[in-house]
Amino acid sequence: MCGKRIGYALSGSYCTFEKAIAALEKLRDIYEDVTPIMSENAYITDSRFGSARSFVDRIEAICGRQVIKSITEAEPLGPKALLDLLVIAPCTGNTLAKLAAGITDTSVTMAAKAHMRNRRPVLIAVSTNDGLAANAANIGRLLNRKLIYFVPFYQDDPVNKPTSLMADFDLMPEAVAAALENKQLQPIIKSPPADNKGNCAL
Repeated sequence: MCGKRIGYALSGSYCTFEKAIAALEKLRDIYEDVTPIMSENAYITDSRFGSARSFVDRIEAICGRQVIKSITEAEPLGPKALLDLLVIAPCTGNTLAKLAAGITDTSVTMAAKAHMRNRRPVLIAVSTNDGLAANAANIGRLLNRKLIYFVPFYQDDPVNKPTSLMADFDLMPEAVAAALENKQLQPIIKSPPADNKGNCAL
């Protein structure tokens, strides 16, 4: 097991939770110390993709610890320097915009702010319908910001949703390893996986 301490934060793109949890399982096989974090909405919202409780239970079972689910719980991540890397997966357009603007009003954005005070990296797995529209500028800002890296992403449904972007969650282990070395896994923009069936990203 690698000794690095990973934070794994989920925001509310519920349709990608299965991909995000599968990626979390892969990371947990590599890194013994994984701290789960969920935005307040992700933690409490039932959707057509599953109940909030079922997702929380699975995540906590994988990580072997309780989910951080509030600003108050996330804030000590900084002063106590508890993480070597923070992963935000999935990262919605709403969370992207807040990160780009420096807004801290959820457990996930607080985790990012607290963690980055220690000059340590954040890895974003984007999942948003407006990645090539309203959030394109925010992605550009974050790409140009030190300590922020992206899991390579693609247009998940260019015909029906031409502005939608989704991270390739299968590349999570490689992207994490690169970010821990303060490197961006390349290429950032890639072709969709062969089995891609589109996505309901937010």
